[in-house]
Amino acid sequence: MKKYALVLGASGAIGSAICRRLAADGWSLYLHYNQGIEKIQHLMKELTLDYADQEFIPVQSDFTDIGGAETLAPQIFGLNAVVFASGHAYYGLIEDTPVDEMDKLWHVHVQNPIRLLALLSGKLRGNEVSYCLFIGSIWGEAGSAGEAVYSAVKGAQHSFVKSYAKEVAYNRIRVNAIAPGFIETEMNNHLSAEEKSRVFEEIPLARAGEARDVANMVAFYISGQADYVTGQIIRVNGGWYI
Repeated sequence: MKKYALVLGASGAIGSAICRRLAADGWSLYLHYNQGIEKIQHLMKELTLDYADQEFIPVQSDFTDIGGAETLAPQIFGLNAVVFASGHAYYGLIEDTPVDEMDKLWHVHVQNPIRLLALLSGKLRGNEVSYCLFIGSIWGEAGSAGEAVYSAVKGAQHSFVKSYAKEVAYNRIRVNAIAPGFIETEMNNHLSAEEKSRVFEEIPLARAGEARDVANMVAFYISGQADYVTGQIIRVNGGWYI
């Protein structure tokens, strides 16, 4: 029988890396996007050519909108795993952060993911074991000046993971989060080479991580090899925050 995973933010760097890794492990995928239809079409073509026996289904929803979860849920049928990898960030001081950006961050990272799980929980409960995995952030634990609102919503994700893991353990649903550190993606393009170099001096492994580092960890935690692990925040940060 096919196993299906929904990857939120599949058009992003980390999301697409997760999709490629899970497809290699035999997963059929719902590829969620908001505006990145061209990237999703390219990814679908690539995966379909490489894994003809699996299904790759595009699903669209705007998670910055308060009704994003309601739009997405009816597009999902069989489901064994959900990976929340949507990316939305804002850089600026609190006093310079518009309220609409605060709303978007809350909707993308907290409200819509929680609401989506409420709508899809029946599908997840129907399996012998199911998985829910959030891509959190180092800033959800350590906090970051200039990204206070982003840090706040990532901290909320981490807290939700710990609570939800207890709530659905009886339903055989494993709930965890992966907290990446500095991963080389477009989200860091606002940093100069000099600024990146200063960051790397603070990281014991002295370099940025890659999207595949996160993807490999996702694959492990929904592979069945880590089924005694739930409610955890797993750090993938090169030793930057221990």
